Amino acid sequence: MPEIIRSQREVRRNAFVMRQQIAALLRQQPRTVPALAEALHAPAQQVMIWLMAMLRYKEVDAAGKPDKEGYFTYTLKEAQP
Repeated sequence: MPEIIRSQREVRRNAFVMRQQIAALLRQQPRTVPALAEALHAPAQQVMIWLMAMLRYKEVDAAGKPDKEGYFTYTLKEAQP
């Protein structure tokens, strides 16, 4: 299988788009990684990477305890004035 090479510009654009889509879904309601992946029609592993970046930069919070499958529910932190 040939290696796909993407430009840094494309990677940054995709990151921005994915973060915006995740934020929009979390504004509607708290969700788990599988729920986000299903809504985005994206692999759960990819969603996890973007969500963990958002967690690192304090854009989202893990709420409560994990569900029976071990997934946390994530909520969006809105910008404070």
